[in-house]
Amino acid sequence: MKDVIDLGILAIGLIVILGGSELFTNGIEWFGHKLNLAEGAVGSVLAAVGTALPETMIPVVAILLAGSGDGSDSGHGVGVGAILGAPFMLATLAMFVTGVAVWSQRRKRDTGDQVLADPAVLRKDVGYFFVAYAIALGAAFLPSDAGIARLGVAVVLVVIYAIYVRAHFTADPNVDAPDLAHLPQLAPLRLHKLDMPGHRENTDVPRLRIVSFQVLLAVGMILVGAVVFVDAVEDLAGTLGVAPAVLALIIAPIATELPEKFNSVIWVRQAKDTLALGNITGAMVFQSCIPTVIGLTLAAQTWTVDWNSPESLLAFASAGIAFVSMAVIFLPTVRRGKLTARALSLGGVFYVVYLVLVAGYLITTG
Repeated sequence: MKDVIDLGILAIGLIVILGGSELFTNGIEWFGHKLNLAEGAVGSVLAAVGTALPETMIPVVAILLAGSGDGSDSGHGVGVGAILGAPFMLATLAMFVTGVAVWSQRRKRDTGDQVLADPAVLRKDVGYFFVAYAIALGAAFLPSDAGIARLGVAVVLVVIYAIYVRAHFTADPNVDAPDLAHLPQLAPLRLHKLDMPGHRENTDVPRLRIVSFQVLLAVGMILVGAVVFVDAVEDLAGTLGVAPAVLALIIAPIATELPEKFNSVIWVRQAKDTLALGNITGAMVFQSCIPTVIGLTLAAQTWTVDWNSPESLLAFASAGIAFVSMAVIFLPTVRRGKLTARALSLGGVFYVVYLVLVAGYLITTG
C-alpha cells in the first residue's frame, strides 16, 4: 500500500514539474522573440535551458535539501542519478524520438529523411558536449576528498558554458533568420490575460514584466514539484530495495526530459531541423556543465566511481553509453556532411542496451 502512495505522490510532483516547465518554456520563447536572437541561441540556449530546467531542479533539490547531507544519504544518490540520467536520455531516447519523427514525416518534407540542421550549430554543440562531459566525468575518478581539484573542475565547466553561450548569443541573427519564421506564430503567453490591453501598444505582444512574472512563477512550481519528487523517490527506493541513484536515473529523465523533447518533434514537422536538434544538443551541453558542478562539488562522495559498488558502476555506465551513442550518430555526419533519420534512430539501440544492464542488476541484486 505504501508503494502505491509513493507512486501517487511521485505523479503529483511530476505533474507540478511539467506544468511549471510548460510555463517556463512558453515564457522563455517569448524572451527569444523579443530579443531577436539568432537561431542557435533560441534553440541551443533558451529553449534548451528551458526544457532542461525540470531535470536540473531535481538534483539541485535532492543534494541541497534532501537527506542528512553527509554525502552518502539517499538524497545525494537521487541527485547524482538524475544528473547522469539527463545526458543519457538525450543522447539515446530523445535522439531516437527525433529520428522517428523525421522518418514519419519524410514524404511531407522536401528533404525526405535527411536532417538539414545547421552544421555549424551541431558541430559547436556536440563538440562542447564531448569536452565538458569528459572533464566532468574525469572528475569522478578523483578522490572524494580532493576538494581543490574538484573546485577547479567546477570553475572550468562554468567557464566552458559561459563561452558556449556567448558564442551562440553573438551569432548573426540574420544568417538563420528564415528558420525563425515560427517566432511570430508563438503560442500566446499563458498568462497574457494578466497584461491589460490598455497598457500595451501591441495587444498581441505581452510586456516584459508579465513574461518575467510567468518565468518566475514557473521556476517556483518546478522547485516545489522537485521537492515532492525527491521525497517520493527516496521513499519508493527504500520500499522497493533499489538504489536511489539507479531509480532516479531511470524515472527522472523519462518523466521530465522526454515530454519536453516533443518540442523537437513539432519543429521537425515544421522542417525547422536546426531548432529541433539544437534543443536537444544544447540541453546536453547545459546538463554536462551546470548540474555536474553541483554533483562534483556538493555530492563528492557520490560523484565518485566506486569500483566496489555495482550501483555506482551502473550509474556511471550510462555516461559511457551516452558518449558512444553521440559518437555513433554524429561522427559519420562530420565525415559525410549528412545526417539522416536512421542515424538518429540508433540512439534507441543504446537505450535498450542500458535497460538490459539495469535488468541484469535488478535480477542479480533481487
